[in-house]
Amino acid sequence: MTGWLKGLRQLRGYPSALMGLVIITFLVALSVYTVITIPYSDALEQWRGGDHWRLHPANASPAWIDRLAGGREARTTVIPLGDAQVEEEPFEGGRQLRIPLEFEYAYDGFPAEINLFLRARGHDRPPFARLLWRTPDGREYSLGGRRIARDDRVSISQNWPLERRLGHVPHVGLMKEPGDNDEPRVQAGRYQLLLEAVVFDDTAGIEGELVLYGRVHGIAGTDHQRRDLLLALLWGTPVALAFGLLAAVGTTVTTLVIAATGVWFGGWVDAVIQRLTEVNMILPLLPILVMVGTLYSTSIWLMLGMVVALGIFSAGIKMYRAMLLPIREAPYIEAARAYGAGNARIILRYMLPRILPVLIPTFVTLIPTFVFLEASLAVLGLGDPVLPTWGKVLNDAQSQSALYNEQYYWVLSPAFLLMLTGLGFAMLGFALDRVFNPRLRTS
Repeated sequence: MTGWLKGLRQLRGYPSALMGLVIITFLVALSVYTVITIPYSDALEQWRGGDHWRLHPANASPAWIDRLAGGREARTTVIPLGDAQVEEEPFEGGRQLRIPLEFEYAYDGFPAEINLFLRARGHDRPPFARLLWRTPDGREYSLGGRRIARDDRVSISQNWPLERRLGHVPHVGLMKEPGDNDEPRVQAGRYQLLLEAVVFDDTAGIEGELVLYGRVHGIAGTDHQRRDLLLALLWGTPVALAFGLLAAVGTTVTTLVIAATGVWFGGWVDAVIQRLTEVNMILPLLPILVMVGTLYSTSIWLMLGMVVALGIFSAGIKMYRAMLLPIREAPYIEAARAYGAGNARIILRYMLPRILPVLIPTFVTLIPTFVFLEASLAVLGLGDPVLPTWGKVLNDAQSQSALYNEQYYWVLSPAFLLMLTGLGFAMLGFALDRVFNPRLRTS
């Protein structure tokens, strides 16, 4: 224990070790924060998409990029129907409602999309609504009428007759300067969407909100399903660290115990272990995992089990065997046999601790190897479909041609976290190697 503490104190003399510890501490703290603030079940439910993200823009870049560029790109604006001053005019059998939705628009760019969400619950007959758009300079555009379902969505940006009439997509044609057709510019000012509804009920009303989707959103932006990429970046951290740590512990411990068992018993036991190792060394790990994921399941826990199973008889057994052979002949091993120590005690108590200090650096640098392996499987489309991980984000970015569409944030954010993880463990592992490896230890 004294030697271990002395070696760990020497890490203070290596700036790379300190930097690696800072990075690893940050990743661990981020993982703990994520697990506490976003429970696992909530993360899975949110990542499935659906109505949870309906108020988020699709394919929006991070807001801080726009701030650094000095621009004023549109942010998402939500105008609830409940904030409007509703005018009612009763008639026999129902009421006529006038709901003016007003908002001030002061951004330099056009919104990415305009949607109106309506909810007509508790009505015996579905209400009928007519929409009228008014610009700051007094122009009016009829958006048509329709029956309102219990949960309805009016996609103004996908109103094809309106687009043909305006000559532009609706969210541009409705908000551009008058007469500006070649290079439309947004018209700032106060807009109004007038909702005139006929309801056939004395008490039931209409709820909902008008949403003008922005082109930037949050810290990490959004993907094609309107999901906030920050969720995947946050939850990808504990998933990556857990996968890498469990795989590294599973493969290292089992390989070390098997190698020590073969060295101690020798004979046919050692021969069988060496033959199994030689056969396993020629088996390609990644193609086997791809085959399992394609033909059976892409569950991350199944992949973890396969990685550990295929890593038991890895090439590390050869290295451990070479290190343990001289230890078996050491005098203190003969002394342990003389006072009646059992085989398990000799292996676990006297042989393995002698090489642990040398194995610690290898173990630390092995963790990012498995982190990158999990990300590689996800990029190939074999990641766990329900988990938000860094590799899954990269796979979605690839399938949606993010780089071709200049959505660099979609690729750079998870790639940066992967590189940061590898850098942190590599810097710490190389420093530990110089401290505990006798061949690299300096005076």
